[in-house]
Amino acid sequence: MTSSAQLPKRPWKLFIPNAYHPLLLQQHQENLRRTKKDVASATSEIRRRRIYGQDIAEEDQLASDLDSMKIRVSELERNHPIPVDFMIAEETTVLVITGPNTGGKTISLKTVGLASLMAKIGLYILASEPVKIPWFDAVYADIGDEQSLTQSLSTFSGHLKQIGAIRAQSTSQSLVLLDEVGAGTNPLEGAALGMSLLESFAEAGSFLTLATTHHGELKTLKYSNDSFENACVEFDEENLKPTFRILWGIPGRSNAINIAERLGLPLDIIGSARQLLGTAGAEINALIMDMEKFKQEYHEQLQQAQHYLMQSKELHNNLEVAQKNIVDHTTAQRKRKSRVVSEYAVMARSIIHKKFQLFRESAIAQRVLEEEKAAEKAKLERVKAPEPSRTSALKKAQNTNSSMAAEANDNIIDEDGGIPEVGDLVYVPKLKNQATIVKIDASRNEVQVQAGMMKLKLKLKDVKIQKQRTSR
Repeated sequence: MTSSAQLPKRPWKLFIPNAYHPLLLQQHQENLRRTKKDVASATSEIRRRRIYGQDIAEEDQLASDLDSMKIRVSELERNHPIPVDFMIAEETTVLVITGPNTGGKTISLKTVGLASLMAKIGLYILASEPVKIPWFDAVYADIGDEQSLTQSLSTFSGHLKQIGAIRAQSTSQSLVLLDEVGAGTNPLEGAALGMSLLESFAEAGSFLTLATTHHGELKTLKYSNDSFENACVEFDEENLKPTFRILWGIPGRSNAINIAERLGLPLDIIGSARQLLGTAGAEINALIMDMEKFKQEYHEQLQQAQHYLMQSKELHNNLEVAQKNIVDHTTAQRKRKSRVVSEYAVMARSIIHKKFQLFRESAIAQRVLEEEKAAEKAKLERVKAPEPSRTSALKKAQNTNSSMAAEANDNIIDEDGGIPEVGDLVYVPKLKNQATIVKIDASRNEVQVQAGMMKLKLKLKDVKIQKQRTSR
């Protein structure tokens, strides 16, 4: 059996991977189900006898039978029917299958025939996907012994009559299945006749012909005609039993002497047969063995290469996923850091702005406080001055007040003779900034101005009118 994923990619005329013979599979499943049912029944009977305390001797016999049935179930589960692969290329017209008896050649022909008929009537094919089966107009088969005493037909004659009818009725769209071509007569004549028949089918016969044979001469047709292809059923040389697998592209050996040895034929007969086979036959068999060995090694290495290829693809996919995760994580980290920096920058700007506002307000307040202290100090000094000079100081103060009033009047009155009003825009030299008049106290020659968030009381002389309201 070869996995369909491991088969070479090429155009196929017939492609049925892991195909099962329906009746063979059904028989195995029925035997397994029947044996499991017997195990369940024996188990229930033992449990019933233990509950009711019946004969212990019969219980021991049932337990022994139960163990045998369990072993039988294990054997059936282990010896599951082996599927076969059919992969016939577009250019192939005749497939020659060789190999030992009991190796599965005939069951392979029947599997292909049944699959073709099942496909024609729409039944599910017992094989792995994908399956490719041509639409055959008919399926002709010469399988089994056509010997008939009533018709005076020998085995060879029966085969010839059947093959002649198939040759006459088959078309270029037919499937022909021939079992043991050229058998039942002299090996040399049978081989020559078989070669002629198969060449006839290849030239002007069926769409596809599958033939099994033991004649070595039929194996050579592939090397002289591109329409032919060889295949063989595999044989385990160590255990001397078939594996029921098909090897493609190489001829097989009959292994008749090895099978006879496995079946218990005396060793002296086996040795004599091998001597009679001769050196040439032994060399051919050795060559075929080497080809089979190389074929098996090729499939093993192909399976290993497919396994490594799947692992490398899986690792590559994992690497791509990891790389994508790293890129996504890096991008997310970069965005997160940028967002955090922006948030801190906004907070820093807000803090700096608040600090600057507080500093400016405190500086202005400190300056005003210093001016008020200076004025208070000057007032106290005037109060503490000597009495004789108090009159002069008073006069001076009156003169000063008069001059300040005049100056205030001068400050209040602009160049056009206007008087400052609430809402006028003034310039404050001490602040070196503009402000808006919000309140006027003419009795004290003071105005209350607002510069930004601050409200201050200033003397009229400390402000300069820049712009008055147009509405008077």
